[in-house]
Amino acid sequence: MPQTTSGLDDLRAAFAPVPGYLDAASNGLPTRACAEAMTAAIADWSAGLGSPASYDPLVETARRAFADLVQVPVEQVAIGATTAVFVGLIAASMPDGAHVVLVDDDFTSVTYPFLQHADRGVTTTAVSLADLPDAVARGCDAVAFSLAASRTGRIADAEAVLAAAERVGALTIADLTQAAGWMPTHAGRFDVTVTSAYKWLGTPRGVAFMTVGERAQRDLHPIHANWRASADPWHSVYGVEPALAEDAQRFGSSPAWLPFVGAAASLPLFAAADPEEVRTYTVGLANALLERLGLPASDSAIVALRDASGHAKRALQEAGCTVAGRGGGVRLAFHVWNDQADVERAATALLALGAELSAA
Repeated sequence: MPQTTSGLDDLRAAFAPVPGYLDAASNGLPTRACAEAMTAAIADWSAGLGSPASYDPLVETARRAFADLVQVPVEQVAIGATTAVFVGLIAASMPDGAHVVLVDDDFTSVTYPFLQHADRGVTTTAVSLADLPDAVARGCDAVAFSLAASRTGRIADAEAVLAAAERVGALTIADLTQAAGWMPTHAGRFDVTVTSAYKWLGTPRGVAFMTVGERAQRDLHPIHANWRASADPWHSVYGVEPALAEDAQRFGSSPAWLPFVGAAASLPLFAAADPEEVRTYTVGLANALLERLGLPASDSAIVALRDASGHAKRALQEAGCTVAGRGGGVRLAFHVWNDQADVERAATALLALGAELSAA
């Protein structure tokens, strides 16, 4: 009988191995197809063969693949370049006097935009991730948080947050940047999600998406309105007649073409893989490292250890591991290109320190 491969096998094979690369949470690797597509696109551009209109089908391919990945209709997906721009649009759409609940150590692209509207009475409360559901339940107009925390990899109790938000009528905004790509994500559970794709999704930087549910499509303002946010972009490049798209793309921006060339090559591979298989594989590697270190297992593909001195990070780097120092700790991110050899490389380096290790 012919041998078959799973979507996980295909996705793993899509990446060129880079031994010791444990930093998807900072900057992911491109798929082979992404690198090849961008190389070809740059060659065409250099030869004068690249035209703006020719990139549009690839932008739509990326948009549809992302929609499939996070399980929403493509009409609910807007394209952009960074999460902060999307969160800025959401923050600017908050009514005067609105109250927003945030997580106190969240990535600032999620928190800073809301802090800029104090002059019109928008207030914020910042709490720990563990206290987030209770803070929402006490009353607010919106809650914004990362599904997987950038600094620690901890997973938010999304169900508890959603239940509390429903009781008080709060808008829910989830950043999926550190989740989509290794964790099954159902973006439709939230009113709005934002995702930068250059970490876990094999794309270049400059590719981001926002999903916008029905309620949010009524409440948000398209403050970045532009020709690409119109219903018929190539017939809306001049003039003053309002012609924005009816779907979520009216909240989007003009794409960075070459990054979206790469995204169109990578994102369908992620959309085709079984997300549960990907989670089992990546979290399995993270837990294998935690077990070797004598630490409890977690539900995240990210391992964050306390490292105020920086000794652990240096030891890992000297052993050939690419990792990140974050907030007095060292962060290791396990993705599909990693394997058991990466676990052993990291564990050997950390155990050689002879120091007690603890989760950040």
